[in-house]
Amino acid sequence: MKKTIVLFTVFFSAVLFGQQKDYSIQSVPFTQVKLTDNFWLPRILVNRNVTIPASFERCESTGRVKNFVMAAAKSGKFCTRYPFDDTDIYKTIEGASYSLALYPDAKLEAYIDSLIVIIGNAQEPDGYLYTARTIDPAAVHPWSGKERWEKERELSHELYNAGHLYEAAVAHFMATQKRTLLNIALKNADLVCSVFGPDKKHVAPGHEIVEMGLVKLYRVTGKKEYLNTAKFFIEERGHFAGYDPKSKDPWKNGAYWQDNIPVTQQDEAEGHAVRAGYLYSAIADVAALTGDDSLISAIDKIWNNVVEKKMYVQGSVGAVGNGERYGNNYELPNATAYNETCAAIANVYWNYRMFLLHGDAKYIDVLEKTLYNGLISGIGLDGKSFFYTNAMQVTGNFKHADIEYTRSGWFECSCCPTNLVRLIPSIPGYVYAQKDNDIFVNLFINSTADLIVNNHNLQITQENNYPWDGGLTFYVKPKNNTEIFNLKIRIPGWAQDKAIASTLYQFTDKSTQRAHIKVNGQLIDYKVENGYAVINRTWIRGDKVEVALPFEVRKVAANENLSDDIGKIALQRGPIIYCAEWPDNNGKASNLIIPQNTQFTTEFKPDLLKGVTVLKAAVPAVVIENSNSISTKQQTLTAIPYYSWANRGQGEMMVWFPTQVKGIELLAK
Repeated sequence: MKKTIVLFTVFFSAVLFGQQKDYSIQSVPFTQVKLTDNFWLPRILVNRNVTIPASFERCESTGRVKNFVMAAAKSGKFCTRYPFDDTDIYKTIEGASYSLALYPDAKLEAYIDSLIVIIGNAQEPDGYLYTARTIDPAAVHPWSGKERWEKERELSHELYNAGHLYEAAVAHFMATQKRTLLNIALKNADLVCSVFGPDKKHVAPGHEIVEMGLVKLYRVTGKKEYLNTAKFFIEERGHFAGYDPKSKDPWKNGAYWQDNIPVTQQDEAEGHAVRAGYLYSAIADVAALTGDDSLISAIDKIWNNVVEKKMYVQGSVGAVGNGERYGNNYELPNATAYNETCAAIANVYWNYRMFLLHGDAKYIDVLEKTLYNGLISGIGLDGKSFFYTNAMQVTGNFKHADIEYTRSGWFECSCCPTNLVRLIPSIPGYVYAQKDNDIFVNLFINSTADLIVNNHNLQITQENNYPWDGGLTFYVKPKNNTEIFNLKIRIPGWAQDKAIASTLYQFTDKSTQRAHIKVNGQLIDYKVENGYAVINRTWIRGDKVEVALPFEVRKVAANENLSDDIGKIALQRGPIIYCAEWPDNNGKASNLIIPQNTQFTTEFKPDLLKGVTVLKAAVPAVVIENSNSISTKQQTLTAIPYYSWANRGQGEMMVWFPTQVKGIELLAK
């Protein structure tokens, strides 16, 4: 198989086609970063060997593939629940293509080819591709409308389907150099561009992602219409006269779709959290490619709103189950926390683009927080069980209409499992970025990366035991033996005494430790610019950089406006947020108290939860004896990484712990 194009990355530059505007910082393609670590590499391999095959099998068994077959025959009845079920096939193809780029697999490639034939047969002659209508235009899905695009602003998801098709097509083309799926996508995109525009049909897509997909097609083809249409869809928001601006109902005033006011006037994250994250990602893309500073100003304000008032301590967003949406400022309840996995994925996409725009490590800090905690909590350690929602606490009754307490193999709305399929194999692409002679080290993962500096080859090898240890080693190997460039190593906010880049969360005590850096064994002074330690020198092959990040157990307190967290603390060590789960704590977790002066020990458990570092401390636990006697007794608290909970059956789990007993609430059964 002729594989990997060197420029395989979701951020490859449009400058190839003569466009001069783009992100000034460019990511180093994930195909140029070979992982050797014990944390992410096993997850990528499980995705390849378990998650991708399981996803394709479930697309077959649930009728998602059959919908395309029936659309080609124009006969039958749409056999799944949602009109966006087509996208589960597209997303799995995208993830499988990323996997092919890393691990060639003739059998997998042939299977994808067979699916592409089925998809192509379902496409209508003018490029329209939407099985919920094509199967039987006289009996369409109730969300779809009688005519094409009629309900696009609301529920049809026609353009959402198109966006995921485009993303899959670009991934497949870049991995295989085959144009089969790309040609299907381009035919559809040409139709979309012919229908929508300033002098054509006006609509703000109800579920954003077509904008991101159009940008990727533009980057592949250089066709300006794709970028222009993406920008049009962004600028169309906030101009629909059919909403009631006085209504507080987000469905009636347009806020649910981020469509209540023009994008350039938005300063708060509102509505469906996944749609919002995809919109903000697309805004960043379009702003970078067009130089529109008004768009950058808008997402800067929205980002500040999220980080200051709307993000959970483990990096999740979208607190409200009713609409899978952002709540009001400081509305971050624990008992009913929604935290859709797809929203965490969208948050990673958005924050990486914010970094590419601004070059500030605070965006990677948020990306890392989300990635290591609220995102991978969405997939079980077996690679084939999932959370759609990610709870913040689980107590005795295990019942809530919107929240899941056990993992599922699939969902009727199965956007999250297939979204994880496409995110996980791309993780090596978030490790490094480059701007001229500046090399940004964003994530710390054992790996060897091949870069080009001053038109010369450069190799950087990382050795570490992250995220369990803060000792990082980098070996720098310029091909020409000497090279001058800036190595910019991110010093995480948590290593600089900042729990987050706002006052939403803070550590309860000040750390006296500082990150130390040695070059070839010699301790150096370094300056920090935008969160990066900058090391400028003439690099010689074999130069060794050692970074020691402080890896303390830190207690996190929440802003006083977060009512559910008053008088409580959370636990963090390095990038990992911890929780207490029932199997490790005498069958309960909701009865544990962690006084402020509690001292913790750490221990790596290789046989627990695929290998984790646990935190241990002697703490008081509330105990009920003989149904009428309440007391506290000392017991050992064991805390595990939040991402690893719910892999050992159903039971209690807590992230936030009271620091003292302030009262007892008596509840009758």
